[in-house]
Amino acid sequence: MLLTVNSLTKKYRQQLAVAELSFTLENNQCVALLGPNGSGKTTTLNMLAGLLTPTSGTIYFSGKPTMNRYEMGYLPQYPAFYPWMTAREYLHFVGKLSGLSKEMRKRNSEEMLTFVGLEEAKNKRIGGFSGGMKQRLGLAQAMLHEPKLLILDEPVSALDPQGRRAVLTIMQELKKRMAILFSTHVLHDAEQVCDEIVMLKDGRMKWSGSLEDLKATQQTETFVLEVEEEITKWLSSKGYLRAVHFLSPYAAEITFEYKSGRNQLLLECLRDQLTIIRFEQKKSSLEEAYMEVVNQ
Repeated sequence: MLLTVNSLTKKYRQQLAVAELSFTLENNQCVALLGPNGSGKTTTLNMLAGLLTPTSGTIYFSGKPTMNRYEMGYLPQYPAFYPWMTAREYLHFVGKLSGLSKEMRKRNSEEMLTFVGLEEAKNKRIGGFSGGMKQRLGLAQAMLHEPKLLILDEPVSALDPQGRRAVLTIMQELKKRMAILFSTHVLHDAEQVCDEIVMLKDGRMKWSGSLEDLKATQQTETFVLEVEEEITKWLSSKGYLRAVHFLSPYAAEITFEYKSGRNQLLLECLRDQLTIIRFEQKKSSLEEAYMEVVNQ
C-alpha cells in the first residue's frame, strides 16, 4: 500500500476541520476527495503534503510513518509563479530545489514541458500564460522529480472548459505513471479520471469506494410502466403497490410492497389486454446518488 491514512484529525481551536478520516491509496491508483466547499478537502491534502501538522492520526507512506517529500508532488489550488521567468527557467529552478542534478533537471524539464503541451511556449515568460497554461505548468513542476504520489488540490476548478478538458486528459495519462490523489467539488471531474472516491462533508467521511458502487448503493426499487391505454383508475385499485406517481394518463412510476408484485402487475396487464410500451426499473443517476449521500 502506497498511502495509509488512519483517523486523521485537524482542529483549529474549537473548530473541527477534519475528523477521524481514514483511507488508503495504492500504487498507480487515482482517488478523488469529493465534497462541497468547506468539507475539509484542502486541509486533508495540506496535512498529507506536510504543510499542516495533524492534531491526531497517522499517515503511512510506503509503510513508513513519514511522508517523503521527494517521492510526492504537490499542486496547490492557486499555484504561484514568478512571472518574469520562462517556463523552462521555472522548472530548472524547481528542479534545483528538489535536489535534481543539472543533467536530470534539463532532461526532466524538457520531457515534462512536452508532456503537458508547453513545448512551444517553454521560452515564453509565465506572466503571459493563460490560466490553463499555468495549471499545466503547475502539473509539470509537481511531477518533475518523478514522484510516486501526485497530490492535486482542485486542479481544474478555475479553468474554462477547454483548459479543464486538457488538464483532465493529462491526469488520465499520469495514472499510468504514478498514484494521484486530487480534490474536487465537481462530480463530473471525478467521474472522468478517478478509480475511487472519498466523499467528505463537514470534515467527515460520508462514503468511500468506486463511483459504480456509489450508484449501486443508492439504487431505488422504483419501476416505470408505460402502456397505450389510460391506466389512472386501473393502477389505483392495486393493493400490492406501495406508491404510484403518474407521469401521464398512460405512464407511472411504481414502488411495490413486495418483489413478487412486479410479476403480479405484468400478469394483470396481460389479463386485461393492456399494450405495454415500457416496463423497466428506474435507475438513479450518479448525481442523484451523490446528493443522497451528501444530504444524509
